[in-house]
Amino acid sequence: MAARALTFFKGQWLEGNPGIIGPMSHCMWLSSVVFDGARAFEGVTPDLDLHCERVVVSAHALGLAPMLTAGEIQELALDGIGRFPANSALYIRPMFFAEEGWVMPDAASTAFCLTIHESPMPAVQGFTACLSSKRRPLPGTAPTDAKASALYPNAGLAIREAMARGFDNAILLDPLGNVAEFATANLFIAKDGAAHTPVCNGTFLNGITRRRVIGLLRDAGVPVFERTISWAEVLDADEVFSTGNYSKVVPVTKVEDRTFPNGPVGRRARGLYWDFAHR
Repeated sequence: MAARALTFFKGQWLEGNPGIIGPMSHCMWLSSVVFDGARAFEGVTPDLDLHCERVVVSAHALGLAPMLTAGEIQELALDGIGRFPANSALYIRPMFFAEEGWVMPDAASTAFCLTIHESPMPAVQGFTACLSSKRRPLPGTAPTDAKASALYPNAGLAIREAMARGFDNAILLDPLGNVAEFATANLFIAKDGAAHTPVCNGTFLNGITRRRVIGLLRDAGVPVFERTISWAEVLDADEVFSTGNYSKVVPVTKVEDRTFPNGPVGRRARGLYWDFAHR
């Protein structure tokens, strides 16, 4: 049975997977879609306001004309969350998309929907990853300043490649050969008690959970360095972990042939995030 889902579209909540676009919709054949993802779990919705703000920013970056404010989207999300059993683990996905246009989306045709569906939080045992042959794009070659659906097929190809090799996820480099991120989340390494994460250079999004974890670690006295990271440094790290909205903070147990522990820096990051989320 499919997980329970509700979608707000044109003033009403619809159940399941409603048909809201068609073959003539610009977004269906030319990918004029932006989205964001937030989480509700254990009765909390950490940084929901920031996710609602970012989908509006993403819409503008793709040339769309969002007709709702971040605050209005947040109110709708809270209404939708309240329609599920208390403490449900939910994925919250606001989306803007264009119905019309020729290559360039017609901003006046921008539409909005908000989907909320049941989605258990992933377990904390961690995941494995390998180096991908795919690369993150440079600004100017793709809409890297937006959380745009058009960016995700490349991530999907990276995961397919990784799974064919027996891994769960993939690490993508930027076009200059430096480490960018995982296919589905931001990347951190730990070395000698400090956390390190690739500096944002426009090839990947500066994740909301990434920024939150950096701030929490620094406030707790853990050094965090945002800098250029090489592939060799990942393999030489003491720990590797990921941050992202869907799973929050998760350890990486293996990269290529190198195994890693669920170490103290990553555990501290997850603990600090959980404390923040429940405050």
